[in-house]
Amino acid sequence: MSRALYILLTFSILLVSCKELSFHNEQKSTGDSGTKTNVPVESESQDTTNTEDTSNTDKVTEIDISDTTPLSCNGSYPITIVSAENITTGTTDANLTHLYDSDKTNDSYWQSENTPQEIVMQLNNKALLKDFVISWQKQDVNNYFEIASSLDKENWQPLITNGQSKKNYIIADKLSLNTNQQTAYFLKLTLNGNSLNNQSGVIEFEAFGCHQDTQHDIELIDWYLSVQTDEDGNGKSDSIKESTLSEGYEDPRFFYVSEDEGLVFSSTIKGYKTSENTSYVRSELREMLRKGNSSHKTQGVNKNNWVFSSAPQLDQNNAGGVDGILNVDVAVNHVTSTGEDYQIGRVIIGQIHANDDEPVRLYYRKLPNNDKGSIYIAHEILDGDDSYYSLIGSRDNSASNPTNGIELNEKFSYQIKVVGNELTVTITKDNGDVFSKTVDMSKSGYDKGGQYMYFKAGVYNQNNSGDLHDYVQATFYKIENLH
Repeated sequence: MSRALYILLTFSILLVSCKELSFHNEQKSTGDSGTKTNVPVESESQDTTNTEDTSNTDKVTEIDISDTTPLSCNGSYPITIVSAENITTGTTDANLTHLYDSDKTNDSYWQSENTPQEIVMQLNNKALLKDFVISWQKQDVNNYFEIASSLDKENWQPLITNGQSKKNYIIADKLSLNTNQQTAYFLKLTLNGNSLNNQSGVIEFEAFGCHQDTQHDIELIDWYLSVQTDEDGNGKSDSIKESTLSEGYEDPRFFYVSEDEGLVFSSTIKGYKTSENTSYVRSELREMLRKGNSSHKTQGVNKNNWVFSSAPQLDQNNAGGVDGILNVDVAVNHVTSTGEDYQIGRVIIGQIHANDDEPVRLYYRKLPNNDKGSIYIAHEILDGDDSYYSLIGSRDNSASNPTNGIELNEKFSYQIKVVGNELTVTITKDNGDVFSKTVDMSKSGYDKGGQYMYFKAGVYNQNNSGDLHDYVQATFYKIENLH
């Protein structure tokens, strides 16, 4: 039998449904998954015996399993899974695409009722496997699992044995292979039920590693990164300091280098926050002009921060910069689709932050029924209210699809510029279209003494009401701060 015919027959097995399994896939038609997979909508009570899913047929490709050369590469980015097959004796499943469809809402998961269940996944390329992240459908139990890898789909190398998820977790665990990194074409996920019963429900299975070297050109020594973990136990989100960040810090859940040499920022709904004064979590850079020199304090009018040229001369003399420009190239990859209407689909991708207020916040928002997103800004008066200004489309909760809007994964540029009391935000689309807004800050209060500034860039998730694993993500290709 030819290898092409073998693969066709193997995938044909996926089109057969079995009554021994329960499939839960009430996926909403949100358009926010960032994938082209079209998964049928079903209710939990619907009979799925004859369900067929051929959406991934064209993605299953023949691979050269004779190439067993080990890989050595420097990144840890998402490894694309192109097909999945339940090889458990007597069971099949045509709906396993929910395991890797990039939709992490509660309505898109795969569940089996029996144990063990062995699921074999094919990768789009031979890859060096480094990390895994599993988002479980039930967080109030311990979920049991094992992961193995293979080059030929016959000989399997154990990667994680006797795996067990944490109970009542907020952030999905990163499962690092460390010294057990393996080169593979195939993955096998064995599901062994949970601490209450034999069920295994998975919202998303993610593999991270590399099949080619990748790097970015963004200077990070004058930034630190806030992520939603709390490794030091102080009750607040962790800050990755300038030196650690510039030396190559990454975490596949929040921050990593993409295959196309950008910096990916991702933030789920829940997690630890930077302070008690904020309602949302983030994966976001904070400008640090001190560049690792801790003799300059983080806060205050000092060499770590900058001021407007409308500020008193003494503050200008003491600051690390006067006025500022932030130039960014970015693509928003994913926004939330669950939660309160006023929170769905919105994310802050750039800011100027002052002592306690924000002279500007730059928002991207795409609603579930729209295929393009809007851009708007908020200007906060010192100790006062926000004023909102639209640049593209509308920020309204029921906004129509903006004809000149920006799609997910579409690259664009933004500039935030301050000269004195004049704030200008400019959006430039890839086709050359320019959208700009200038705000007069002469009555906003930031020209008085003691007000210091710093830029922020990344993803600041503006949704705390949606599903636990729902998320925002953006890839930054340029972050340039000038003073």
